[in-house]
Amino acid sequence: MTDPTEQGGRPTSPDQRQPMAADVAIVGAGPVGLTLANILGLHGVRTIVVEQRDKLIDYPRGVGIDDESLRAFQAIGLIDQILPHTNPDQIMRFVNGKGRLLAEIAPTQQPYGWPRRSGFIQPLVDAELLAGLDRFGCVNVLWSRTLESYETSARGVAATISAPDGSLSTISARYLVGCDGGRSTTRRLMGTSFEGTTSPTRWLVIDLRNDPVGSPNVYVGADPRRPFVSVSLAHGVRRFEFMMNDDEPDEIVDEAGFLAGLLKPHVPYPAQVDVIRKRVYTHHSRIAGEFRKGPVLIAGDAAHLMPVWQGQGYNSGIRDAANLGWKLAAVTGGRATDALLDTYELERRGHARAMIDLSTLVGRFISPRNRGVAALRDAVAVATSAVPGIKRHLVEMRFKPMPRYERGAVSYAHTGTDDAVVGRQFIQPRVDTRARRGILLDDVLGPWFSLLFWNNDPLAVLDKEAERWLALGARLITLRSASQLAWTGDDHPDVEIVADGTGELKRWFDANRPTVLFLRPDRFVAAACVAQHAQDVSHALADTLFIPGRS
Repeated sequence: MTDPTEQGGRPTSPDQRQPMAADVAIVGAGPVGLTLANILGLHGVRTIVVEQRDKLIDYPRGVGIDDESLRAFQAIGLIDQILPHTNPDQIMRFVNGKGRLLAEIAPTQQPYGWPRRSGFIQPLVDAELLAGLDRFGCVNVLWSRTLESYETSARGVAATISAPDGSLSTISARYLVGCDGGRSTTRRLMGTSFEGTTSPTRWLVIDLRNDPVGSPNVYVGADPRRPFVSVSLAHGVRRFEFMMNDDEPDEIVDEAGFLAGLLKPHVPYPAQVDVIRKRVYTHHSRIAGEFRKGPVLIAGDAAHLMPVWQGQGYNSGIRDAANLGWKLAAVTGGRATDALLDTYELERRGHARAMIDLSTLVGRFISPRNRGVAALRDAVAVATSAVPGIKRHLVEMRFKPMPRYERGAVSYAHTGTDDAVVGRQFIQPRVDTRARRGILLDDVLGPWFSLLFWNNDPLAVLDKEAERWLALGARLITLRSASQLAWTGDDHPDVEIVADGTGELKRWFDANRPTVLFLRPDRFVAAACVAQHAQDVSHALADTLFIPGRS
């Protein structure tokens, strides 16, 4: 497999010792920082990314990506570059020490337009995120730069960064976002806590070229002798993870005989594998006391850490970026006041906490070393999986907590029974327009706010409120049955006509009372109502989003 870091990074701009200015400074060129930088770049926000390393991280990291993250990558225009590094629709099978199936996760539905579970190679995906920044003249990446300190003022943040030769320079920005990992310097300088626990158990991760197994899915071995994980990745890569025993020092992993012994039960010729990389790590379950302090914010592992068992550490970080990115763009672009950024923690903390708890619970399920406890667990798992309702709950990943924003950048004005859809992410079926057929809905909605009207003319329903949303850059969308696509009786250049080619949109509106939806750039429903409430809801939502001049 090609090492993505051999491609080099974006070059450091010359004369970096001169004071630098930006709207947003990001600390950390990992997946969260790079995703956030791509979002800001799309909206023309002047952005500087500061990375302590001289290139992208290449050691073993995330291997599971979900539909929400793929939808976020679609939104930044990089989905076609990222998909080749994924294995879609992966099944996760939990087996015991004898290989007996205990439970299976095999979701088939794609409500957000993408597979709910995919394997992926993070270094290669990170490289695509980095390359995506080349599209934006307003985004610059500084390698080999370390955040030393910062000072805040009414104007924002003055961050002091150091170069390898010890020289110091200053970045002046309206906002500083720490995406600098679990050992975050930004979080430490904020002075906030990082509450939770660190497991004393260590795990060894091994990535292999020329997959010696070849199975396309994921196996989680709840084996009391030595719990393990085996994951198929793109490009013929296999990931193994093994629990380390207390009497095995980290250094033992450098012994070829030790690796061969671990792999012997799983591959035919363990001494002949081609090791790409290996690493020992521990699991953390932690969350920061604050995600924001004035003009300084944190995201991803800097804000929360969780065990790997549901692959949600990576995906939770991408959710942070998707949530925070459009809000920073709105504030720095003058389309919302600074108060909008307070909704970031309001919306993200609860879901991050839920994911930490789920990941910790799954870890406890697979990790017992006591044979009696493991046998009891096996019996319970087999019995419950035999119940059709429980099996369906597991297979379709219905146990996964989905983000639901009850507070923050959402409005429940005039909702009544409509509030069931507010604060939830909207579906993404394939639709038709007059120019295109069978395209994903988000590709019609664009990168900003969109207002969806089922079988109604937005201009007539909103009246003067339509002008306000158009001025903010929102798109007005009329959703119709496919049979009405050719009708041009109410065409207007400010309204996009979208036909429900698959019937999924009609089924959604059949099941839910609202016929007007106000969608945020991250595709969450900010407000919903029936048509005659649209003007009132528009007024209320504008206040909720802290749009200047709307109070």
